[in-house]
Amino acid sequence: MITVKRIDTIEGIKDLIFEQTYNADIDRTRSSYFYHGMPDANYKLTTSLSRNCKDAYKELEQPLLDYFIKYVRIEDPAINESIWKAMVIGQHYGLPTRLLDWTHSTLVALHFANTEDNLDKLSQRDCAVWRIDMQDLNKNLPPKYVDYLNSKNTIVFSLDGLSEVAESIAQYDADMGNRAMVCFEPPSVDLRIANQYSFFSAIPNGITDLESFLDSNTENTVKYVIDKDLRWEVRDILDQFNINERMIYPGKAGIAKWLARHYFVKKND
Repeated sequence: MITVKRIDTIEGIKDLIFEQTYNADIDRTRSSYFYHGMPDANYKLTTSLSRNCKDAYKELEQPLLDYFIKYVRIEDPAINESIWKAMVIGQHYGLPTRLLDWTHSTLVALHFANTEDNLDKLSQRDCAVWRIDMQDLNKNLPPKYVDYLNSKNTIVFSLDGLSEVAESIAQYDADMGNRAMVCFEPPSVDLRIANQYSFFSAIPNGITDLESFLDSNTENTVKYVIDKDLRWEVRDILDQFNINERMIYPGKAGIAKWLARHYFVKKND
């Protein structure tokens, strides 16, 4: 099920930042939670492929990937080592894919929830942070996927691991049906992925509504809705933690975005 929790105080933000789970097996605090920040609480959890291609996304996914591989191969001859590698690189550079990005960091998720292309909107709409629990999600996986995770003593796939158990998209879709999905850690093709503590979920074609899937097939999914009146305060707190565009997007573009926001002048209401 999906639990909706409204946050309208800074104390609530602190609780979100520091939520962790204790692992008695290793006597350490280790979280199995992944997060996804959204600047508008009314936005649906959906992939860029679905948003871009609408109802034709199932038919258009393969041509998108085929042409991406065809043209990128000139620059990167290893792009077709696996369809999942091509998908990750495509996602990284803006290709519409079935991948949905997550982060292991509550701070990074809060950054994406508390930023806007138009900063005048920051105090005009509630934002949201979604939380999924990998231990919870993995209970739905087919046995061969569970066996692989157990053999590696992990709760999340690597890119190579996913390629090993599902060599093709068609096989993956058949394995998952409408009952499960895999989350995996992408290779750090640049500092942006590493700094964002990024993970991806690969949404199978059988799951046509991710929120309905999570509501029916998980127990620990939470949608935190953050009141719009908190967003500027949270934004400034994140800057104190060095969670900003300069860190999220290393390089000149990130520095420019950070400085533009740092010197942004708010409207007088």
